Amino acid sequence: MTAVREGLPDGRYGRPADQRADRKLKIVGSVLGVALLGVIGWAGVSYIAGQDLSGRVITWDAVSDHAVKVHLEVVKGTDDKGVCTLRSQSADGSEVGRKDVTIDRRADQVDTEVTVRTTKRATNAVLVGCTVSGNR
Repeated sequence: MTAVREGLPDGRYGRPADQRADRKLKIVGSVLGVALLGVIGWAGVSYIAGQDLSGRVITWDAVSDHAVKVHLEVVKGTDDKGVCTLRSQSADGSEVGRKDVTIDRRADQVDTEVTVRTTKRATNAVLVGCTVSGNR
């Protein structure tokens, strides 16, 4: 005689252990995901709010094999002073020019044209970044 073992009836005694574990993992994963998004959002807002100077290159023109003319726009507080760094690269991607531009005019927006000297023909001009100087 062969003993037949019957299982418990489905759904009668709660969820199986693997379903309970899956549910706990989903809850823990959701909580950790929301926490991570919160940290990323907070870091992004802190970074953007902490920048007192923001700039952008409006236009640039390689006027010769040894110079690039850059139209730079900087938005800042009226009394803020700072430095913006510009960089030029050649066709192969190597840096051929770099210049720090002092921004010290009393205005909310400063538009200026700057000439960056280069070691050979530049194919671009980019703003590396702007920082506030200690002399406010």
